[in-house]
Amino acid sequence: MQRDGHDASTAAGNEGAGVQAFASVAEGEVVEDEFDTSITEGRQKLARSVRVMFATGLLGGMEVSLGAVLYLMVLDTTGSVWLGALAFSVGFIVLFLAHSELFTEGFFFPIMALFARRGTVVQVMRLWIITLLSNLVGAWVIMWVVVLALPQLHDLIATQARHYVDAPLGLQSICLAVLGGAAITLMTRMQVGRKDDIAVLAASVVGALFQIGLGLFHSVLSSIIIIGALHSGADGVTYGDWLGFLWYVTLFNIIGGVVLITGPRLLRTSVATGK
Repeated sequence: MQRDGHDASTAAGNEGAGVQAFASVAEGEVVEDEFDTSITEGRQKLARSVRVMFATGLLGGMEVSLGAVLYLMVLDTTGSVWLGALAFSVGFIVLFLAHSELFTEGFFFPIMALFARRGTVVQVMRLWIITLLSNLVGAWVIMWVVVLALPQLHDLIATQARHYVDAPLGLQSICLAVLGGAAITLMTRMQVGRKDDIAVLAASVVGALFQIGLGLFHSVLSSIIIIGALHSGADGVTYGDWLGFLWYVTLFNIIGGVVLITGPRLLRTSVATGK
């Protein structure tokens, strides 16, 4: 009887180990499929010509600026930052549906391609620089039009801009910039590859609530407001203030997106697939 019980226990243990091994293999296959998809997406982004990169980034800056205008209008009407953040999510939805590009979207898929040796550091830097500059040009154009069309928003734009340019370069500002890069990189990861429209909508709303609701610092999204203040001639907001804000926010956006979001996924892929 004891022998039978021992055999039954051994069989059950073997069965459990078999199920666990099957689950591990299945998980590895899912992770590998996701990794392969990410590499393909990253290679496509890195292979674009300079003209296509600039055009995609220009449209991205213009489209997401429309979300910023909705945010300002809702905030001015209701006084609620959270309702304004929901309105801002429209900009992210348009950005995704129009297949445009935001600077911090380049912190995930291109890095995956670089990790897989399907891209180079030079290609990644080229994508980042061109996309950032073109995003800012697009924002500059749209906010010039907005400032002329909606003068009632001038005071609000100035107040919002000072939240960014008056922030001292310290631990809090650095952390806000790190979280700003992480939030949009995570949103990008959640959106791409999703066939469910509800999932894309949810990712856009989550990204906007984090970024705008929490007042995080973002090289492009925060600059949209600052550019609006520059166009309106707001007191206490200069191009020097903007550049002083932009350089460190860009740096820590990169750290937040690459280290906090992309890095752990690279580690998971390496462990699960042995690559």
